[in-house]
Amino acid sequence: MKASLEAVGRFDENRVRTRFLDRFSPEDTLKILVGGSLVGFYVILDKGDHLYLDHLYILPAYQGKGLGGKVITKLKVMAQGSTIKLGALKGSASNEFYLNHGFRQTHSDEFDIYYQFN
Repeated sequence: MKASLEAVGRFDENRVRTRFLDRFSPEDTLKILVGGSLVGFYVILDKGDHLYLDHLYILPAYQGKGLGGKVITKLKVMAQGSTIKLGALKGSASNEFYLNHGFRQTHSDEFDIYYQFN
């Protein structure tokens, strides 16, 4: 997360920590483990009419190894044909990742681009 925010000149440690802790939901947070080591996590919120991928973070050393794709595949199975929505930071490499996994852009705001998968 830090690298993505720094790349677009938006990293503020206090703001990031506050935003994350204000929205942290342990019961909706799933760990990504490799060989017993925590290498990332993701947060899935059930909004009733859709699932919302609130966070997907993988340590840089483990990015590009298919872990994120496995999370997306699992999420699509969980959705059972329902819509999946998410937001990604403008300028982040994650935007290409989501497009490559079948998400389509729905709208954007000053800082984020929003996607959905049906």
